[in-house]
Amino acid sequence: MNINNVAFERSFGISSQLPPSSLPEIAFAGRSNVGKSSLLNKLFNRKSLAKVSQTPGKTATINFFSCDGVRFVDLPGYGYAKVSKAEKGRWAELIEGYFNQERNLALVVSLVDIRHAASDLDENMIAFLQDAQLPYAVALTKADKLSRQQQKKQKAALKRQLALDEDVPLVVCSSEKGDGIDELRALIGAAARGGAV
Repeated sequence: MNINNVAFERSFGISSQLPPSSLPEIAFAGRSNVGKSSLLNKLFNRKSLAKVSQTPGKTATINFFSCDGVRFVDLPGYGYAKVSKAEKGRWAELIEGYFNQERNLALVVSLVDIRHAASDLDENMIAFLQDAQLPYAVALTKADKLSRQQQKKQKAALKRQLALDEDVPLVVCSSEKGDGIDELRALIGAAARGGAV
């Protein structure tokens, strides 16, 4: 997959607008302030493919990108406190609506901030992916904020907390320094080709 061929397609504000799933899809899910947009930009070597905001929770739509016959899906960040109940409800409907449709999901990348214990919402997302038997990987973001020793410790703690099976990829990432990006690209490439993650 040539990451330079990535292009923004469309954004959708409600799940009923979503187009049929005509290509393998790689979806990205995570809390509002987990660094999802920064990670997507790093993955594709673009500065502003995904809009990075100083205000967490700005991604209020599902954004679709395409690259070499694969669709990348940027889901709205969940769990941001400073939005109205109605807006939270709309985001939940978007995320649930997406997963409840017949989608050709090759991989879901679940982002978790490595600096903290996983939130209840992170645990719920992982439990959902496990129950639905969807192929997924976990990207531990913001690793540049910790020493190598702390990263190792947190990775082990999060693996335990999220009850991850041995075969679930757990990648320590930094959008700032590029750590783990090549590993993530390789996982995505394998998933897009229909291989095991």
